[in-house]
Amino acid sequence: MPLISDPILEVCVDCYESIKNATEGGANRLELCSALSEDGLTPSIGLAKLAMEVSSVPVFAMIRIRSGDFVYMPQEIDSMVEDVLELKKLGIAGFVFGALDDRNNIDASACKKIIEAANPRPVTFHRAFDQVANPLAALEQIRKLGFKRILTSGQKQSALEGTRLLAELVEKAADDIIIIPGAGINEHNIGQIKDETAAREFHGSAKKSTNCPKGITVTDKDTVQRMVKILNR
Repeated sequence: MPLISDPILEVCVDCYESIKNATEGGANRLELCSALSEDGLTPSIGLAKLAMEVSSVPVFAMIRIRSGDFVYMPQEIDSMVEDVLELKKLGIAGFVFGALDDRNNIDASACKKIIEAANPRPVTFHRAFDQVANPLAALEQIRKLGFKRILTSGQKQSALEGTRLLAELVEKAADDIIIIPGAGINEHNIGQIKDETAAREFHGSAKKSTNCPKGITVTDKDTVQRMVKILNR
C-alpha cells in the first residue's frame, strides 16, 4: 500500500516580494511566472535567477510565451523549448506548460517537445486542461505523454465549484499522476477542497493588495502560513 505523502502547497509568484513571502510562509513549492495579471507567462531569466537565490524550496517555471489561448504556432513552440533549455541551466526544478489544438484537444506533438526539452525535470500540465471537451480522456493522454501533474479547477471558475470533477480526477489518477486543485483557493476554502477532493497538492497565490496606488497584489506570508497549517491538520 503506498504511503500517503504530506500535503503540498504550491504558491504562484511573479515578483521578489511574493517569492520571499511565499518561501518564508512555508510554501512547499513555487510556480514562478511573469504577469500573473495575464494568468502567468514565462518568467525572465533575471527573475528566475532571483527566485533561485531567494527560495529554499523547489521552483517550477511557467512556460507560456504569450497570453490568450493555448493554441501555438510551431515557431512559438520552438521559442518555448529554448526557454526551457535556458531555465534548466539555472537549476529550475520543473516546468508548467499546456498546449491545445484548435478543437481543444491536447496538442501531443507540442507537449512532447516541451517534455523532451525539460527532461529529466518534471512538467505539470496547466489549466489549459480546463478547456478540454473530455477531461477523463485528456487525463489518460496527459499521463501517457509523461506529465507528472495536472493543475485544474475541475473545469469551473474556481476549484471550490469544481470539487466533484476534481475528486473524480484524483481517483482516476491514482498514483500515476498528481491532480492539483487550483483557482480561487484561499485560507477559507482550502480545508473544504482538501476534504472533498482527497487531493494532496494545492495551488494558490495567497495574495493581498499593497498600499501601492496601482493596486498591485503580492503573496502574503501570514496567509501562506495559515493555509499550510490548515493543510497539515
